[in-house]
Amino acid sequence: MKKRLTKREEEIMNIFWAKGELFVKELIPYFDEPKPHINTVSTIVRGLEEKGYVAHKAYGNSFQYYAAISESEYGKKSLKDIVTQYFKNSYLGAVSSLVEDEKISLEELRTLIEQIKK
Repeated sequence: MKKRLTKREEEIMNIFWAKGELFVKELIPYFDEPKPHINTVSTIVRGLEEKGYVAHKAYGNSFQYYAAISESEYGKKSLKDIVTQYFKNSYLGAVSSLVEDEKISLEELRTLIEQIKK
């Protein structure tokens, strides 16, 4: 798994995570108007495969694609990338920022501390 995903790549991954295995043509109805051309979607899906985010099963000349990583795995990787890039690899710095911005409550912090103790 390499590189961060673009917004469109993330949109496609969200479809795979929600719907499971799909042929490229089956992805099209899930896009808002104006819908992208099937060739564009196919190119993006192949790029996702090169990056290690999706894999495929071959059925003759057709390929059915599926997520090669879970949404949870992607979330953890994204969080790690954000902490590395914006908080100098400090998870404490990230949590402190959430506390300062009042995005995490004292009760949530207590729950987190209890989880750590276990």
